[in-house]
Amino acid sequence: MKINTDGVLLGALAEANDPASILDIGTGTGVIALMLAQRFISAKIDAVEIDELAAATAAANFKNSPFADRLTCYPLSLEDYSNGHPSKRYDLIVSNPPFYINSLHSPEKQKQLAKHADQNFFENMLTDVSNHLSDAGTCWLILPLQTTVAVKAIAGSVGLVIRKIIHVRSFADKEAHREILALSFGSHKLEEEQFVIYESAGIYTHQYKHALREFFTIF
Repeated sequence: MKINTDGVLLGALAEANDPASILDIGTGTGVIALMLAQRFISAKIDAVEIDELAAATAAANFKNSPFADRLTCYPLSLEDYSNGHPSKRYDLIVSNPPFYINSLHSPEKQKQLAKHADQNFFENMLTDVSNHLSDAGTCWLILPLQTTVAVKAIAGSVGLVIRKIIHVRSFADKEAHREILALSFGSHKLEEEQFVIYESAGIYTHQYKHALREFFTIF
């Protein structure tokens, strides 16, 4: 789970207006945080990761990057991080969180931790997001469709509104399989966009290549 399409799409497409502070929830090995450090050259980025091995890898990746002085990894759960930093506020919060709510759990512990969650996980996460998001800040999440229904409902209960949805499709003639959600405070007219990854089998769209050309050497 070092690099995946969901993560790089979130890192490339999450929008913010010159954020001074960024929080990456569940950073894994740090790919999204590193992409955001490359995009937002003035931002200080905190990354939290509950898996100790992944957090150690992220910390090493941060240290060896050109952005080392702006990246910090905390090997903690979001709850523990939030309790230890109750007053911190962020202009941009991102997360590629566990995918599946109340589904069959993976037999491998690490994969179960990375991919599965229950309803309480998202309730707690969005509560912490609302507590740490600056007044004008935005939280961006990438989720499978079966999870976004619950997340949209939970967001409203903690004072967050959906301001943008990017519908992600593998092919133009296929149904969306992911949604990237932008959440914030206040009242906003909902924006919606379509994002298509492949023109045909093995051939990326111009849209995908344009989004990732600053990060992937193949483009």
